[in-house]
Formats: sequence, structure tokens, C-alpha cells
Amino acid sequence: MIQHTMIVSFDQPLPDTELDQYLGDIERAMLDTGFVESVVARRHLPVPGEEAIPALIATAIVQFAVADIDALAKGFAAPALHEVIHRWQSRHPYKVAWANHEPLA
Repeated sequence: MIQHTMIVSFDQPLPDTELDQYLGDIERAMLDTGFVESVVARRHLPVPGEEAIPALIATAIVQFAVADIDALAKGFAAPALHEVIHRWQSRHPYKVAWANHEPLA
């Protein structure tokens, strides 16, 4: 089992409804590939003063579980996923950091 954990950071704050839509679109696109076993997404919980820290601060965390690296690569090659990413990037630019790892617990 491989976990793909994404730290998503939008350049500008998003209304809650827009963030919910983004997370739903990403979740659906990955699940529709047939390679993802589960998806979990959570909003970042801000701490006062964190905006002064020179780091990538998350808007949300998204984690996908896949069987192996091959399944992850095939999932990310899906054209529908690229369509969702490009659509959202054109409307609301964002950055993503990620890590592929074994389950933490």
C-alpha cells in the first residue's frame, strides 16, 4: 500500500464552496481512474501568525491510497485528472507539494 499525500496551497483564499468543489473534483477524477483505493481530504487548520513563516502553507491536505507505485503512476496519467488540474489552475492558481510513502499508522 502506498499513500500519496498532497499539500495543496492556493495563491489566494477560496470561498468554502469553491474549495469543497475543488476537493470533490480531484477526488472524483482520481477515483474514476480505478487505481485509487481511498481518498481523504481535510482543510488546513490555521495557527495565528503562521502567515509570517516563509513556507508553503496548505489550504488543504489530500491523501490517496493506491496498491503500489505502478497504480499511482497510472492514476496520474489519466487524461481526466489533467483536465481537472488545468481547469482549476486556470481559475484559481495553486501549488502542490507531495510525498509518496508507506502508511504512517
